[in-house]
Amino acid sequence: MTRLFAKLPGNIFKSKDPLHRAIHNLTGYRPKNISLYRLAFTHSSARIETEIGYKKNNERLEYLGDAVLDLIVAELLFKKFPFRDEGFLTEMRSKVVNANSLDQMARRLGLDTLLQETSGYQKNQKPSKNMNADVFEAFIGAFYLDHGFTKTSLFVQKRVFKVFVDFETLVHTESNFKSRLVEWSHRNNKKIAFEVADTLQQGRHKQFVVELLVDDQVVAKGIDINKKQAEQKAAEAFLSKNDLG
Repeated sequence: MTRLFAKLPGNIFKSKDPLHRAIHNLTGYRPKNISLYRLAFTHSSARIETEIGYKKNNERLEYLGDAVLDLIVAELLFKKFPFRDEGFLTEMRSKVVNANSLDQMARRLGLDTLLQETSGYQKNQKPSKNMNADVFEAFIGAFYLDHGFTKTSLFVQKRVFKVFVDFETLVHTESNFKSRLVEWSHRNNKKIAFEVADTLQQGRHKQFVVELLVDDQVVAKGIDINKKQAEQKAAEAFLSKNDLG
């Protein structure tokens, strides 16, 4: 046994990979599969294509991270506000994980810098708000695949929300995306309208699918059990997509 360990290099647990070290320092956990994180910081704009024509970027991890983050936030809010209804919880979740919030958390964690370094951006080419929000979700997706839900939830709650999110302040923060949209439409002489495009039966509840039209063109959709909240979500989606938030 002594002979076996004698053959091991003294720095076996010290990685020379800057990304490996950065993830370890950021999360407190050593990456088991560093390729997941490298993929998380490969934005779709990088357009990396494999030999078989597969587009290699972080969009799938972003999709997964979005779902994982939603569950973490939903569970946290459910426990933190035991006497509030689902409308309040839905609005609070939107405040926590909207593009503006995710962008701020990504930058404060330094994920924007890792995105620049890993994707090969020039020093004067900074990622947009939406790119930062996307990479935050992709990073959560990568961490979840690497370490599982329990550690991901602990990381998000202890190292992200506890440091960067003031839930009591958020309760009193107005997130009226429709008002912002109306202001934008007036400044740019645009006609806006909301239309219920469909209704979906989700368990006991009916969900409204609301389309936002700008100059008679559908530009975004929102879905919620409350029609006004669906309109808010459609407005938020449009503002976020166009970096107007």
